[in-house]
Formats: sequence, C-alpha cells, structure tokens
Amino acid sequence: MPHFIIDCSENIISQKSPNDIMQKVYDTAELTQLFDKGDIKVRINPFKHYNIGNSKDDFIHVFANIMEGRTSSQKAHLSKSIVTELKLMFPNVPIISMNIRGFERAAYFNKPMV
Repeated sequence: MPHFIIDCSENIISQKSPNDIMQKVYDTAELTQLFDKGDIKVRINPFKHYNIGNSKDDFIHVFANIMEGRTSSQKAHLSKSIVTELKLMFPNVPIISMNIRGFERAAYFNKPMV
C-alpha cells in the first residue's frame, strides 16, 4: 500500500532515467518509516503534451495515495522529504510539488481481500 504516482514533463526522463527517479521516491518514502517494508509502489507518467501556466516549463508532481491513519505532521514530513530529494536531483526544474490523498481502510479492497 502506498502508491506514489509521478507526473512529469517528458524532458525529465531525458535528464535522469525513470528507474532512478522512481527509486529516489521509493527510498525517500521508505526512510520516513511510515510504511511497511516492501509495500511501497511507485509509477511514473511522462507527458509530452501539457500546459503549465501557458508555458512548457518542466515539472514534476508526485501524487501519493496512502491509507488513513497518518498525522498531518507525518504527511507534511513525507511531502517535504520527497520534494527536497527531487529538488536535489533536478535543481533546474522550476516546478516540483507533491500532494497526499488519504483513503479509508473500510473502502479499500484488493484481489487477495475478495
């Protein structure tokens, strides 16, 4: 369980490999100790077509979907940690951001639960 989906401009994956970017997000999330080892999932979606404030500036935005139960402070630390690491990895990318969406345990199902 948590899912991290990285949306980015296509140019981002020409600067660093998708695997390196995903691994950085994975490792940073794991270091927070908010999730069980091996439960973190990361995907990346590079976009060729996008409009950012009427520009073609490069961007990275991470969407985190996590199970309820984390405090606001824990979620803020997670976001800040991941954005900080991506900023170090991509110092010239003007837009790097993240948001966290929590969901209810009662409404979550996966294949083994059915």
